Amino acid sequence: MGDYFKSFPDASGNYGDFGGSFIPPDLQREMDKITDAYYSISKSHEFISELRGIRKHFQGRPTPVYFAKTLSDECGGRIYLKREDLNHTGAHKLNHCMGEALLAKYLGKKKLIAETGAGQHGVALATAAAYFGLECEIHMGEVDIAKEAPNVTRMRILGAKVVPVSFGLKTLKEAVDSAFAAYLQDPVNSIYCIGSVVGPHPFPMMVRDFQRVVGIEAREQFFEMTGEHPDDVVACVGGGSNAMGIFSAYLDDEAVRLYGVEPMGRGPKTGDNAATITYGKPGMIHGFKCYLLQDDKGEPSPVYSIASGLDYPGVGPEHSMLHDLGKVRYVSVGDDECVDAFYELSRKEGIIPALESAHAVAYAKRLAKEDPRRSILVNLSGRGDKDIDFVIAKYGYR
Repeated sequence: MGDYFKSFPDASGNYGDFGGSFIPPDLQREMDKITDAYYSISKSHEFISELRGIRKHFQGRPTPVYFAKTLSDECGGRIYLKREDLNHTGAHKLNHCMGEALLAKYLGKKKLIAETGAGQHGVALATAAAYFGLECEIHMGEVDIAKEAPNVTRMRILGAKVVPVSFGLKTLKEAVDSAFAAYLQDPVNSIYCIGSVVGPHPFPMMVRDFQRVVGIEAREQFFEMTGEHPDDVVACVGGGSNAMGIFSAYLDDEAVRLYGVEPMGRGPKTGDNAATITYGKPGMIHGFKCYLLQDDKGEPSPVYSIASGLDYPGVGPEHSMLHDLGKVRYVSVGDDECVDAFYELSRKEGIIPALESAHAVAYAKRLAKEDPRRSILVNLSGRGDKDIDFVIAKYGYR
């Protein structure tokens, strides 16, 4: 395992044929400073000690692994949930946001800038900014602002400036464009805290490394509970941060099958889904190479998902490499199956999942029905408070 993380990415930020950094020279100089600082500061005793203290006393880590008995009995298998919904702010996003903000403090930065889709990353970064006494600016598409109103309110209460993005599809891809443009205006005093394992090097590496805590905890917890490792590990994939967090602990275990669940949305037609690895091909977006849903000219295609945190036309470069290596199986779940899982977990276990996480729950149900003898570990990446008004308005009570 140690050799893998020392090998990927390489010194240029490449994961095989993917990743890298393709940005203007002025910005590259700032990226190089962040990279150098990350390698030196994040490995220091002081940084590690402070981050561990934050995780334990502020975030409430470790989050538990929970056996979903009623859901398992219903499906015929054994489904376990890594409860990242119980992480402070209600999702896995705070794991890397506190790390990024702590790094910003060590670098003497004054302002955190980021995009958000479902609002979970925005809330987490606003929380980190409040903790460290930093300014915070969050860019969010107008479509997502309307869908995720509770998270917008939370960000503003925490002191963040929420910038509505009104161009293009007004969702996550455009929010990234807008946030990057804002960061370019003052890269000296601000730092761009990307919300997933995407973007130019070193962002995919940094976010993965900060999210590895999920897999480290889950591996130990699952083994303590069962005396063995899971047969299957399942996580939703948009950009792919929560998935990389839990997959990282099992990349060397050939017997453990890893499943990344993409959003099939309304169906296979272009613009009706965000199943990037399923339908995409290698391309470039936001300064890095990855699988990309794109048109004939290489421009990003329109995307859609019921889950605002998953509707991104690209995907993390490490996921792109892991797909090509056959290490991870990338599958998909549509809106209707996602909503069914949202309600079923709520009614059977008393846990309201985020719509993003419900994609993973839905696929875990499929696996359990196919082979009841297998054990399945799901990364429940977030809670569904942010989604309840939207779900009830669109689907009603079931």
